Amino acid sequence: MSNAAQQIAGMVDMLPENDQRLAYELIKKLVLAWDPDFTKVTPQEAQILAEAEEHFKNGEYAAMEEINWN
Repeated sequence: MSNAAQQIAGMVDMLPENDQRLAYELIKKLVLAWDPDFTKVTPQEAQILAEAEEHFKNGEYAAMEEINWN
């Protein structure tokens, strides 16, 4: 989690529960406006995907039981 995200979470955690819900809805609205289908990836996710694609190109694979599905 980025430093900014940690700071935001800390500030929201200080708020009363009703204001926490309001902050959550505001952040949710911002995220949906930025990516309505949740298809964009973070730079860290993009790196993980690129590494996985490189392994696939090299003929490497993972057995189903090795995958963390959670």
